[in-house]
Amino acid sequence: MSKPELAPITVPLNDPIRPFFGAEHSRALHAGATHIVGFGFDGTACFRKGTKEGPDGLREVSEDIESYSPYLDADLFDAPFYDLGNLRLGFDEDVEAQWHHAVNDFGQVLEGRDFAAEGLKFLTLGGEHSISYAPITHYLKQYPDMVLLHLDAHADLRDGFLGYHYSHASIIRRVVDHFGPQHQLIQYGIRSGTREEYQWMQQQGTVRTSRKDFLNSVAAIAADRPIYLTLDLDYFDPSFLPGTGTPEPGGEDFHSFISLMKILRQKRFVGADVVELSPKIDPTGNSDVFAAKVVRELLLVLNQNLKENAGK
Repeated sequence: MSKPELAPITVPLNDPIRPFFGAEHSRALHAGATHIVGFGFDGTACFRKGTKEGPDGLREVSEDIESYSPYLDADLFDAPFYDLGNLRLGFDEDVEAQWHHAVNDFGQVLEGRDFAAEGLKFLTLGGEHSISYAPITHYLKQYPDMVLLHLDAHADLRDGFLGYHYSHASIIRRVVDHFGPQHQLIQYGIRSGTREEYQWMQQQGTVRTSRKDFLNSVAAIAADRPIYLTLDLDYFDPSFLPGTGTPEPGGEDFHSFISLMKILRQKRFVGADVVELSPKIDPTGNSDVFAAKVVRELLLVLNQNLKENAGK
């Protein structure tokens, strides 16, 4: 059953090659539903580019993957979700202008919306990690006591990198600039960064250094407190997912991610983004499949607790 349609989206969005997992392609938001937005930007990537192909790479492979998750005993066909397509980027502009243009367009998609009252959730597909600024800052405005979960191989706390203030290596630093007194950051999987970044994480108490401590921290979050997840796919070990621009050995596996999903399905999980898939780096396509199954689990958990948390 389709969800009630809200005001049409006026921002131009490119049609997806095919909607993710056969979702309905929509030009409007729908009350009480999760919406996918593609943000295929990789202008500040400093090592290996290609993440601009991530959103459509995920869509393309998803049609050959089961919609049912045996881990969560849930099926995407049980709850409607909508694929809004990809933000259009102005490739004739310089990198910073492209980024700002797309971030502004993303803001117009969400303009005037009350996420909690209307039961709206968003899953943004990147693109490099700098694109997460757009959804996260809007979520911080909507939820003044939100917990931001940051899963990543890198701290992303630099104050700019290679001349870009909004670099993929600065995303967490930039969103923390928007934190209010009740916002909280929890980071896990971090295994690369500068001495200054590690000192900041330790001083602020944001980083968790073991899987047990991380999962316990998430489990301890109050059931009614909103949680947003930003997931850089280099969080996973490159032996499982090599198709990312800045791989780092020593990462996590799929089952650790499922452990997190089983906790989040009991929480007020309000939104997420998944970034840094670069399909061409892994010509086997295994990384695309791995990432698509990660997105499947996220969609299932987001959809599952929409009804339970409507209006909160």
